[in-house]
Amino acid sequence: MDNGAVSYRRFLDGDDEGMVEIIRDYKDGLILYLNGITGNILLAEEIMEDTFFKLVVRKPKFSGRSSFKTWLYAIGRNSAIESLRKRSRFSDKSFDEYTDLADELSIEKEYLIEEQKIALHRALQKLNPDYRQVLYLVFFENFSNAETAKIMHRTRRQVENLLYRAKQSLKSELEKEGFEYEVI
Repeated sequence: MDNGAVSYRRFLDGDDEGMVEIIRDYKDGLILYLNGITGNILLAEEIMEDTFFKLVVRKPKFSGRSSFKTWLYAIGRNSAIESLRKRSRFSDKSFDEYTDLADELSIEKEYLIEEQKIALHRALQKLNPDYRQVLYLVFFENFSNAETAKIMHRTRRQVENLLYRAKQSLKSELEKEGFEYEVI
């Protein structure tokens, strides 16, 4: 049982400090992951808050079939999809147009300091949303392919294929920008 699961169990048993630990440990990574889905940091923060709100109010059961982090990110992904669906009912914008809403330069300077990280982030933003998700989960959050498959509601084989295509697409985007890399 990982620390998130222990903290969640404590929260369910009445110790509010358990939820404080979960939020402290997972909020930043969850925001960045959700930003990859929505393309809007403010919307990602709102969905992150909604995800933790669901844990506090609904108190869903954590079965332990995956890591706590995998389970939490799956809840966040589902919340993001639900939010985008609701917003699309009231907007004439498509899902892909939401990526234009974020003020990318200020976000990048805040989260990514080095020049290579900024170039990498820009290249990631040009990728298909599924490619961004799989790359972020595997390389930035260090999820295994199996955990990534659970979060994205895909089979492990689909994730492996998606990851391969995502790396090829990212490599192509980075070469267009003149990015020098060792190995992707």
